[in-house]
Amino acid sequence: MFTSMGVLALVLAGAMAGLWTPDLDRNFLEKKYATPNSHFVVVQGLRIHYQDTGPKDAPVLLLLHGFGSSLQTWDVWAHTLESKFRVIRLDLPGFGLTGPSPDQKYADLDDVQAIARFVDHLGLAKFSLLGHSMGGKIAWNFAAAYPERVNRLVLMAPDGYSNPEEFGFKPYAMPSFMSVIKYCLPKFMVKKSIEPAFYDAHELHEDLLNRYFDMLRAPGVRQAITDRANQTINTDPAERLKRITAPTLLLWGQADQMIPSDNAKRYE
Repeated sequence: MFTSMGVLALVLAGAMAGLWTPDLDRNFLEKKYATPNSHFVVVQGLRIHYQDTGPKDAPVLLLLHGFGSSLQTWDVWAHTLESKFRVIRLDLPGFGLTGPSPDQKYADLDDVQAIARFVDHLGLAKFSLLGHSMGGKIAWNFAAAYPERVNRLVLMAPDGYSNPEEFGFKPYAMPSFMSVIKYCLPKFMVKKSIEPAFYDAHELHEDLLNRYFDMLRAPGVRQAITDRANQTINTDPAERLKRITAPTLLLWGQADQMIPSDNAKRYE
């Protein structure tokens, strides 16, 4: 682990190399990335950015994005699904235009409770959940904690069920990297970190890369990512998964480089 002096040395070196990466102005980001469908609501001190599209009387589908992403990751999906569903998607705590949680808590239970408070605020008694990666883990944890509120559950390469030998470890914790990103986060580093998420590298076009780069520089987001990395611990989810009663569809890409498709077998 880096010492304080080591981190300071890296920061100074990065600054000298032109890699110093300050936060962007929140108003600038909201003007650039909020849309006419965007809404902001404050729930117990957390200002949540979300979009709500589709017929208001249609079945509700809540979409939860993955680690380091934002609600825009669902753009194509939402445009297709909103013909039959009321599609609600949000920037999860610590990401996108929602930004950091005021209590700086990002453990699994904290995420579940944040979602519960959000859907309560919207008056949603029961709905279906679709989650990807980290969002998949939040989705199945919510379905386990509130089985009576989930109609259907769709998990796309969900996080949260690691190899047993990894129980007790922090999956997102990379001490040297996390110590530096608050100060130095050049675009090439962002590109390198998200490239494995794309089967076709050409899909990571410049506009998409710029969006990721911008969102990671939203005020407080990098500190929130560091906090989440320090608070997330792999545990055995078997007992929690048994509490899920909703019909569940599990989707995985065979060539997934982020969360291996072999993990799918553990959910069976």
